[in-house]
Amino acid sequence: MTVEDSRYEAVSSRDARFDGVFFFAVATTGIYCRPSCPAITPKRGNVSFYATAAAAQAAGFRACRRCRPDAVPGSADWNARADVVGRAMRLIGDGVVDREGVAGLATRLGYSARQVQRQLNAEVGAGPIALARAQRGHTARVLLQTTSMQAADIAFASGFASVRQFNETIREIYAATPTQLRAARPARDARSGPVGGAAGVPLRLAYRGAYAAGQVFDFLAARAVRGVEEVVGTPGTRTYRRTLRLPHGSGIAEVSERTGGGRRSGGQWLDCRLHLGDLRDLTTATQRVRRLFDLDADPYAVAERLGADPELAPLVARVPGLRSPGTPDPDEFAVRALLGEGAAPRPPSGADALVTRYGTPLAAPDGALTHLFPRPADLLAADVPGLDGLCRALTDGALRLDPGTDRDATERALAALPGVGATTASFIRMRGLGDPDVLPGGAAGEDAWRPWRSYAAHYRWWAQA
Repeated sequence: MTVEDSRYEAVSSRDARFDGVFFFAVATTGIYCRPSCPAITPKRGNVSFYATAAAAQAAGFRACRRCRPDAVPGSADWNARADVVGRAMRLIGDGVVDREGVAGLATRLGYSARQVQRQLNAEVGAGPIALARAQRGHTARVLLQTTSMQAADIAFASGFASVRQFNETIREIYAATPTQLRAARPARDARSGPVGGAAGVPLRLAYRGAYAAGQVFDFLAARAVRGVEEVVGTPGTRTYRRTLRLPHGSGIAEVSERTGGGRRSGGQWLDCRLHLGDLRDLTTATQRVRRLFDLDADPYAVAERLGADPELAPLVARVPGLRSPGTPDPDEFAVRALLGEGAAPRPPSGADALVTRYGTPLAAPDGALTHLFPRPADLLAADVPGLDGLCRALTDGALRLDPGTDRDATERALAALPGVGATTASFIRMRGLGDPDVLPGGAAGEDAWRPWRSYAAHYRWWAQA
């Protein structure tokens, strides 16, 4: 059986496990869908497959209005892969192409723009501009269907260079004008109020498979830094809130512990609300919250590998869908890791004190949220053993922590800094760089758990808590 035959079987069975892993397009209708689309399964001869939504769009297909293929979780491959394509996909997701162009993306990767273009086209069927365009289109649809903003304001908030470009892209991707797309929004979105005030932008952050929300919220609550993070409510209905330092301003993210959806509704999600000082940060903020909650993971692959291990099998069965939380700000997490944040919860007094003294105060406190976490440059004057070397390297650019960094080289550079060390560097690689295959401290069982050692570590920590 060929790969395409296997994919067609997944489409025929409406298998949500593959949502975001690939997309299929139908020649007779001109639309592309997620594998779990509830529409009648098309004939095999009319179906073609694509690695990304951008590739399907570049081939002339428009997004299905029924299954919303642009709203699926991202492929876990882009988090796991350490090659230039995986690094590029993570950077594009963070909005680097919109902010710095293809040249900026290439510079961060250490390749020429032509090499990056060629490798992305070969691997995912679309270049960086097409991938960024598809992402802008998705952001625009979210704003059209969840806010009452004017279309012209949405165009620029989504990253389009002009209203004309915005209108043309929406028509190409969705076969509708912005006005028609707004009128077709689901009833659940019609109640959304104006953006920019107390309402914020409501989002559904999709994930695949099981999601151990209780354990994730426990993990974040135990490590929350006062003034920057808080978890409110009772278990099962908690809300995690935190401040965000973003490229164009600041923001606050609120994520609900209660999970939504199910097989009948066509997906699963966490409810999120983003309050942003500048709506151009919407795409970046969304992707960073997704990394924090590890929403692009593949729990099926994790369970298959770790569930075959005698030590971990009972834990995997007890807590399906345990995730490996990341961070919305790798520089912040590097500082927190150096202060002692690791496997076990620790009193966050060190980080709390730094926030109070060196953090950037919000224009107006929001509940318990009062500050943005201090930047490395702000901490150069802090008298904390070992902190100066890390902050100076981050400030000078000698060390860069971002979604597209070379993880091996970065871990070596971190471990060489005074006061950091190998174990702290591995924690930064796990959470700060979002690597799913890290086992801090070099515990036994490494080979058996690859490429999901980060999840194995979290199962071990959960069992010991």
